[in-house]
Amino acid sequence: MLEIKLDDSAFRADLATLYRRLGNLTPVMQSIGMEMESRISGRFETRTDPNGKRWAPWAPSTLDSYPEDGNRQLLDRYGDMLLSLNHKADATSVRIGFGKPYAAFHEWGTKRMPRRGLIFADPDGGTLAKADEDAVLNIIGIWLAGN
Repeated sequence: MLEIKLDDSAFRADLATLYRRLGNLTPVMQSIGMEMESRISGRFETRTDPNGKRWAPWAPSTLDSYPEDGNRQLLDRYGDMLLSLNHKADATSVRIGFGKPYAAFHEWGTKRMPRRGLIFADPDGGTLAKADEDAVLNIIGIWLAGN
C-alpha cells in the first residue's frame, strides 16, 4: 500500500489543543475525512486539480484505445477509481485515498501521462491546496469553538 504523509504544519497547533481537550480526535478526523472525500469526488465532476487547473485532455492514442463500454471520461473508465475513494479515521489521524493503486499515476503523472491531481496541490511536498487547507482549518475551528 502506498502511503503519503501530509505536511500538517498548518494544523498542528490547533490539533494539539483539541487533543488536550478531547483526548480522542476520531470525530474531528472523521469530519476532515468526509470533507476531503467530498472535495476529491467533486474534482471528478469539474475535471480540475486541487488548485483549480483543468486536467489535460486525453492523448489521441488513449482515446483510440478506450473501451467502448466504458464511461469515456477522464479518470473514469468504469468508475472504479472514484468508487474506491475512502477515508479511515482514528484517534490521531485520518487517511484519505483510493483503493486502486493506479491512482498514484494520476496524482503524480508519468513520463508519458500528465498529472491529473486529485488530493494534493503538490504531491511531492505533501501539501494541500489553499482551499482544502482552509476547509480543514474551518472544521478544526468549529471543533475548537464547540469544545
